[in-house]
Amino acid sequence: MQNSLILLKPDCLGGKIVGEVIARFERAGYDIVACKMIQLDSAVLSEHYAHVADLPFFPDIADFMSSRPVVALILQGENVVQGVRDLLGPTDSTQAPEGTIRGDLGTDKMRNVVHASDSAESAKVEIERFFSSEEIFEIAST
Repeated sequence: MQNSLILLKPDCLGGKIVGEVIARFERAGYDIVACKMIQLDSAVLSEHYAHVADLPFFPDIADFMSSRPVVALILQGENVVQGVRDLLGPTDSTQAPEGTIRGDLGTDKMRNVVHASDSAESAKVEIERFFSSEEIFEIAST
């Protein structure tokens, strides 16, 4: 089993589409093993977006991502990292095909509804950033 960090972004909450997005993940067969609503602060945003923190557009990302709370999830399943990325479509919602989450629900490259881990290695680091071990639950196979 593999885990992936998911952040339902401010546009997801603002658009009242959290249920739709989670339903798509569940229909794909992924389990939610952790979930919470959090307000992202500058320290977490600087760490999470360290790879672009020195670029001119980082303040726009930080402003957007801190504009309202986000819902953080850990999804678990076989090949969940790639499976979720396939469900989401490309980062730029204007390039995402119809039928993908971003293609159906996103607006642009930043307002693209969901952040998801891009590799198993990133997922491990991101999960540790947003969740303590006590917040992660084991789901029994049915």
